[in-house]
Amino acid sequence: MSRTMEWAARAEHLGGIPRKAVIAAVGAFAKTVSSLLNTTSVHNADTLLRCVRSRPRRVPLITVSNHMSTLDDPVMWGFKSFPIFDANLARWVLAAEDICFKNALYSYIFRVGKCIPITRGGGIYQEHMNEALDRLNNGEWLHTFPEGKVNQEDAPIRRLKWGTASLIVRASVTPIILPIVHHGLHEVMPEKYMFGRRPLFPLWNNKVNIIVGDPIEFDLPTMRQRAISQSRSESFPTIGWPSTSDGLDEAAQRCLYSIISEQIRAAMERLRCFGKSFLKS
Repeated sequence: MSRTMEWAARAEHLGGIPRKAVIAAVGAFAKTVSSLLNTTSVHNADTLLRCVRSRPRRVPLITVSNHMSTLDDPVMWGFKSFPIFDANLARWVLAAEDICFKNALYSYIFRVGKCIPITRGGGIYQEHMNEALDRLNNGEWLHTFPEGKVNQEDAPIRRLKWGTASLIVRASVTPIILPIVHHGLHEVMPEKYMFGRRPLFPLWNNKVNIIVGDPIEFDLPTMRQRAISQSRSESFPTIGWPSTSDGLDEAAQRCLYSIISEQIRAAMERLRCFGKSFLKS
């Protein structure tokens, strides 16, 4: 049995009952950790709610955030007023295959829970990136952690992986890109709590702060031309990427994905700095 279990991710699987059950159970867990065991405040929540609930039909949404713990998703969606129990509105999320898809049981639960397996280090053209692209082309919501791994240090946003940028470029309709930065979940699920390991259960009496930004505007035609010009004057090692549907070769893609990723990283870093000053006030 394949650990990727694409059939379990389909909305029609067993009439959608397993998906609704898993989303409800995960939602209850997230609400408990976020709103009952801990205190969560959200700045600019209305923007996130509007993008999730009432963006234009067929327009996809990509939310991007920093990654402070293994519980970021789903706990960051457990704040009051968020529709976390709605299986139709629930996000798709890129999830590390080596953690979430270890065996058949894990694979089934995460698949039903709208998770897409990603092999870290597998590149932007690995098999399930196409699945993520299909979700976007259906106008759905995808969440990504573009830093690529958990970072519990209070440090600037690191250089982003290019997977999210590649999805933005390749999507048939340019997605809404919404940056989010959170702080405090590293104390709910610290990586090194006891004997250098995570706690068995989420910790409590912590403050979680979520800063939602405004959608990032991309002038993709101009950015494409800039990438093409830049790629002609720079040398990149190539590994055989296919050209995009609009004819960008690998060198141009690398330039474009770098430009887009830096714009997203800068937006996230501004939110991080705003959050630090917001918390001090």
